[in-house]
Amino acid sequence: MKTRWGAAMQIAAVYVGTVVGAGFATGKEIVEFFSRFGLLGFFSILMSGYLLIFLGSKLMRMAAQINAKSYQEFNQYLFGKWTGTAVNILMLIMLLGVSSVMLSGAGAVFEEQLGSSKTIGVIITIAMSMVVMLIGTKALFAVNTFVVPMMITFSFMLMTLSLNMPGFTGAFLFSPEVDDRWKVFLSPFSYTALNLALAQAVLVPIASEIKDDWVIKWGGILGGAALTMIMISSHITLIMLPNLQAYEIPMAIIMKSLSAGLYWIFVLIIYGEIFTSVIGNVFGLERQIRNYVKARTLYIVSTIFIVAYFISLIDYGTLLSVLYPIFGYASLLFLFLLWKKPLLNKK
Repeated sequence: MKTRWGAAMQIAAVYVGTVVGAGFATGKEIVEFFSRFGLLGFFSILMSGYLLIFLGSKLMRMAAQINAKSYQEFNQYLFGKWTGTAVNILMLIMLLGVSSVMLSGAGAVFEEQLGSSKTIGVIITIAMSMVVMLIGTKALFAVNTFVVPMMITFSFMLMTLSLNMPGFTGAFLFSPEVDDRWKVFLSPFSYTALNLALAQAVLVPIASEIKDDWVIKWGGILGGAALTMIMISSHITLIMLPNLQAYEIPMAIIMKSLSAGLYWIFVLIIYGEIFTSVIGNVFGLERQIRNYVKARTLYIVSTIFIVAYFISLIDYGTLLSVLYPIFGYASLLFLFLLWKKPLLNKK
């Protein structure tokens, strides 16, 4: 039983590491989908947490049951052959868009936190990514076993500090007037749809390898619960930041004001999470493009980075606030079919 719990914890860690990307690590994603709505955003987070637990677990269990080796196979199972192919092409566009957002986020770290040029930050990130992808990625992905727990630790530390700040209760209960408040009711669904649609590139093949339904089920539950707790802690921290939408890296701004001594470590962790996410997304893109284009990995990856570079020149906050909701709404059908499709054998 201990071995099965250990395996479930490993799946949970992969689930968390896959979902926690540039927008999540910087806090910008949580602001855009939830925190800018105040108290309503908190209730929206709870709903999103439930969906991440229930549907994240179901996605992996279903993938294992049908023995899907890739998310392309999984989408064809959900949507049918022809529609599934169209969805896979949409996924390619989404992965490219998200990769661009993450590169822009890396540039924003250099610009807002280091006082350097955003372009220099993006170019350095691309160069490092190219080197790692040509040499090998095992060591890089191993970094997630350090980065993710550290980020969770820092998130809970900031939450504890925020809870003790004067005026916390008033800030928590406040629901600001925003022109698009209606979006708060769609946020838990679009946010979950976006993250699960993208995460399936990693979660589907892993679940297919594990096979053990109990391990997969509890891995999804534990991973979804951990993500929910991180979202809640991030929200509680972010609502204490005045004019929270004005910052590209709001979590770093809060760390600087509440615990300046740990500020640079936190910035490094944020950048590390962005960097590993860039690699993961570009690898997913490269594998999918190989289904349509026969070319060397170097040429495909170089082309991806060139396109992503030009898209990333757009302001990080603008890019995220526009692309992520659009991708989230585009993924709502995926979420609905995942919810509706029954498991082959419930245990």
